[in-house]
Amino acid sequence: MTTEVRRADGRYEIVVDGVGAGHTTFREDDGALAFPHTVVEDEFEGRGLASRLVREALDDVRARDRTVHPYCPYVRSWIQKHEEYRDLVDDPERFGL
Repeated sequence: MTTEVRRADGRYEIVVDGVGAGHTTFREDDGALAFPHTVVEDEFEGRGLASRLVREALDDVRARDRTVHPYCPYVRSWIQKHEEYRDLVDDPERFGL
């Protein structure tokens, strides 16, 4: 199984064996990147793809020296579980972190 995460217009996509398996969307929001929505297609659930997708998206955000607004419940809960990413959140109290 070949898995790749790539950035496209307003989203990060995770592709498995050439098939789009899921994505997380982002947009500019007061100088940060807002993440409002994450989805993994039903046939790909249970493989840890959402976690990989969010980790790689946030690693890219860090490499670009940006901050995030985790409006998406999945992204927010992922950051709560992975405290080493909390520094990426612009105004953590606003997002309950």
